[in-house]
Amino acid sequence: MSKNDDVLHWYDFLCPFCYVGQSRTAILIRQGLNVVELPFQAHPDIPARGVPAGPRNGLMYRNLEREAKDAGLTLNWPSRLPNTRRALAAAEWVRRNQPDKFAQFQKGLFAAHFVLGEDLGNQAVIDLHATELGINIEALHAALSDGSASMAVKEAETLGRRYGVYGTPAWLIAQRLVSGLLPVQDFDRLAKIATQLTQ
Repeated sequence: MSKNDDVLHWYDFLCPFCYVGQSRTAILIRQGLNVVELPFQAHPDIPARGVPAGPRNGLMYRNLEREAKDAGLTLNWPSRLPNTRRALAAAEWVRRNQPDKFAQFQKGLFAAHFVLGEDLGNQAVIDLHATELGINIEALHAALSDGSASMAVKEAETLGRRYGVYGTPAWLIAQRLVSGLLPVQDFDRLAKIATQLTQ
């Protein structure tokens, strides 16, 4: 799945810390590190139809809004939380089978949830973003139907748990697990250390 000097990053599309965490991953990439994006469903208990999100009040949400603004990311809190299993499976299939389309597809699905308020539990939403990028919809649907795409998510989650991942976001940087959204300066420092170790 990856080389020993890769950074592994587990994410979920409904996780606002993962959405903002795109800026942390960008720091690692700018330092020349290869980041392998891996799906990890943070809330598998959410039913297929999704659940109401409820109010977003308090310091944590204000901090996330500030972090998103600092990263140049639009953050519109969605009214519902989807079950993201299918979206994660689709993204992992794209990463493995059409890797040149993955970064844009992942970014598009994050934006679908946090900018556009679209339901990532809806196959039509996934298909729309995939079609815009020229992703092979027929092959994607086959992998979703036969369970192979979902199995790929399970493999990524199993690998994550082996390293102690139980929530998102999480990065394995130079064999050190970093959980949660650390400050930018900490990521800068970790990226430099990891770069030195891989040289």
